[in-house]
Amino acid sequence: MENTTWLANHTGGSDFDLVGLFSQFKYPALLCVVIFVVFLMALSGNTILILLIHCDAHLHNPMYFFITQLSLMDVMYISVTVPKMLMDQVMGVNKISAPECGMQMFLYLTLGGSEFFLLAAMAYDRYVAICHPLRYPVLMNHGVCLLLASSSWFLGSVDGFVFTPITMTLPFCRSREIHHFFCEVPAVMKLSCSDTSLYETLMYLCCVLMLLIPVTIISSSYSFILFTIHRMNSAEGRKKAFATCSSHMMVVILFYGASIYTYMLPTSYHTPEKDMIVSVFYTILTPVLNPLIYSLRNKDVTRALKKLLNVGSVFQETIK
Repeated sequence: MENTTWLANHTGGSDFDLVGLFSQFKYPALLCVVIFVVFLMALSGNTILILLIHCDAHLHNPMYFFITQLSLMDVMYISVTVPKMLMDQVMGVNKISAPECGMQMFLYLTLGGSEFFLLAAMAYDRYVAICHPLRYPVLMNHGVCLLLASSSWFLGSVDGFVFTPITMTLPFCRSREIHHFFCEVPAVMKLSCSDTSLYETLMYLCCVLMLLIPVTIISSSYSFILFTIHRMNSAEGRKKAFATCSSHMMVVILFYGASIYTYMLPTSYHTPEKDMIVSVFYTILTPVLNPLIYSLRNKDVTRALKKLLNVGSVFQETIK
């Protein structure tokens, strides 16, 4: 009997308990409703943005192609964690099997890593559009856009394929309680009874590399952009360039800031409560903010939305 218990504790066959977000709040039912509303807003906002870009011919350019990819990632990203969390709260269950935990971990790592590189591709797109406008159609043709987007997805999946198997094959001989609302690598790693210092160093170096490459591309792109904007004679041109770039920079700061805290700060800075709050920020709030940032601050998108609403109202009057 003791051997069976030892084996169950040292393998991934047992379920994990997600002791997460709702246990930290006095009114879990209210929090559940709020998160459900935010989830619906994220799904509807990103879906509408994707449909607008697909339906409006004026939005068929590289910048909006990348925004479509970003919205698709956000829809998938929030769907990886929130539905499971809400269903567990409603059903009164907080368990997740090892295969489900591994799949959840792989998907969020892949989508998070993909978004890192996609944001860098978007910064490069803005650099070409503003600094080399005459060569823009050639330098950012459809083939190049597809290559950049597919490379972002591929590099993100490498992140998932590297960290998920290592984390899920660690020996778990401590409590099976994950103090988080989903299977995030640092939270699961804390349950291991083995020495994870080498793995933590590897993860830190990989995260530095995954952040350093996109950050270098983004900072270089915006340095050239700011220099070009400063030399512009047209005030309207400067205003338009700033408006386009500021939307992207807001998304970059939101997403990268939370990721740097989670994966690059020393463990002494972390507590389960802080980690969950930061994770809520980049897994739940960021997907709902991105479509708002790119739509409310973008005249082309708001114009396309008004056009779609006008077509819808005309269609309804025709039916009547």
